[in-house]
Amino acid sequence: MNHYTHILPRIKRKWLLLCVALLKVVLSALKVDDGKPEPYPLVYPANFGGRFTIPADNPLTKEGVHLGRMLFYEKQLSADNSLSCGSCHQQKLAFSDGRALSVGVDKSLTSRNAMALVNLLWVRNFFWDGRSASLEDQAVFPMTNPHEMGQSLDESVRKLQQTPVYPALFKKAFGTANIDADKIRKALAQFERTLISADSPYDRYLAGTYQPTSQELRGMTLFMEAPAPERGMRGANCGHCHGGPKTFKELFHNNGLDAAPKDTGIEAISHQASDKGRFRVPTLRNIALTAPYMHDGRFKTLEEVIDHYNEHLQESATLSTFLRGTSNEKGGKTLLLNATEKADIMAFLHMLTDTTFINNPAFSDINYSQKQ
Repeated sequence: MNHYTHILPRIKRKWLLLCVALLKVVLSALKVDDGKPEPYPLVYPANFGGRFTIPADNPLTKEGVHLGRMLFYEKQLSADNSLSCGSCHQQKLAFSDGRALSVGVDKSLTSRNAMALVNLLWVRNFFWDGRSASLEDQAVFPMTNPHEMGQSLDESVRKLQQTPVYPALFKKAFGTANIDADKIRKALAQFERTLISADSPYDRYLAGTYQPTSQELRGMTLFMEAPAPERGMRGANCGHCHGGPKTFKELFHNNGLDAAPKDTGIEAISHQASDKGRFRVPTLRNIALTAPYMHDGRFKTLEEVIDHYNEHLQESATLSTFLRGTSNEKGGKTLLLNATEKADIMAFLHMLTDTTFINNPAFSDINYSQKQ
């Protein structure tokens, strides 16, 4: 038998495999457009955990996120075309607005402080009172509230449908050029889920790539520890609500702002007297950028916030238990941190500022030339 009859089948198989491999490379390079939105490559730190929900009917896509980013900065979503979501959630301020209360289209003030938008992917209850269980639901409130953007969703649909840009972009994101309220909500939610802040000095410390100063380390220890004067341990007790890499826990607390609160917080939603004065615990990421503080913006500086917890907690029936009688001195009635300890905690809080996040071009307003 001829020697080549043995090796010919093997040569043919090798050539066939090579051709298949080359074809795959060519098709990948060409990225043949099949009309379907492209999945968005969601990247987040492992220590943030995977406990989040992306609705099955609203998966993240590049086209959907792009559209949501445009809508976030779209002033046509307001009654007088003067406000967008980005008006009260400015990137340079970690998506807050620097005001105690925001100003709506009717020039009146909102009832509560505009919360910073950061790491929303892991949040399960939105607004200070937790009234919304999803970003899709949350988006409706500011757009339609007469004291915020003040426009019905039907009117927003009508406006966007008449533009030369949006019908085509909705078609790319959702497969149809017919705009409706549901798609507006979904696109905004997609963009907001990408607002991930994970590159502060604190993050780099957790990753082993940043060495904190001695003051930052002292502040971090105080922040995370609860006081135990009987054991000689000093602490600020902040970690009870703001511990962990994300610096928030899905909790609602009465943090002693008022003995008789005018704004009753989650009680208005739950109708439980035990919830009076309880509000959602916000993240402290980028906290140095998001003044003023608390649900009503009453504190102008972080120093005032620390002083509140240290010296000025107001007793009430619903004051959160872990704040009662907590002190660094035996028999103390308040926290009793000293001036040096307060300064140390401030140093740690500034470690939470993520300059990459506030300068990330993927989160910024889009020039008109980029909207096509």
